[in-house]
Amino acid sequence: MEVLNQEVRDATQAELAADMEGNVTLVLFTKEPSPLMLPNTVSDQECLFCKETRQLLEEVRSLSAKLKLEVHDFKADTDKVKEFGVDKIPALALVPDSGQDNGIRFFGVPSGYEYTSLIEAIVDVSRGRSGLSEKSRERLKALDRDIHIQVFVTPTCPYCTIAVRLSHQFALESPRVKADMVETTEFPQLANRFQVMAVPRTVVNNVRSFEGAMPEEKFLDEILKAESTQAG
Repeated sequence: MEVLNQEVRDATQAELAADMEGNVTLVLFTKEPSPLMLPNTVSDQECLFCKETRQLLEEVRSLSAKLKLEVHDFKADTDKVKEFGVDKIPALALVPDSGQDNGIRFFGVPSGYEYTSLIEAIVDVSRGRSGLSEKSRERLKALDRDIHIQVFVTPTCPYCTIAVRLSHQFALESPRVKADMVETTEFPQLANRFQVMAVPRTVVNNVRSFEGAMPEEKFLDEILKAESTQAG
């Protein structure tokens, strides 16, 4: 059974054809269930949505000749896991023709409203341009510390895409920024650690967090507060 219905497939195909410039590789980290495992065992559930994530990405890849899907086993492909800094699965990185890792990550299946975040990120990476304002770009250029952004989301949250998109744009703009979409229900221990009670909840460098979607300038203000806090 296909994940994307025909209407979504047609709309995505048209958008990718119109807006993509360069090629993008979807680098997926996953874990396939062992054929020796019984269904619904604890071990079999270590990555509940790996299968669905791979199927979704295979369908998206089929919609454009500029897309390639590269799949790595989380346990076996240790060099790639280390290279991309992946610590949980399913995990997705978007890599342009240059091969330069831009720090954009999706942890968990990008379904529901987050499907929009996925397609927008693919287009941005293909262009190699963040689309941010000149003021935001200058502020990001001035960064002298690394920033790690985690945006906790759920597939049914219409406002989460705003925070995810901006965080990914920041990562595309600055090599000092890494930005993760984290699907809350797939990583409950992480959600509990950061006391995620409402989404979007954005966590910066594991020391600062805030909730809600914001305009670009305000969102960047909140992100950079973590840098100033640590600098102090």
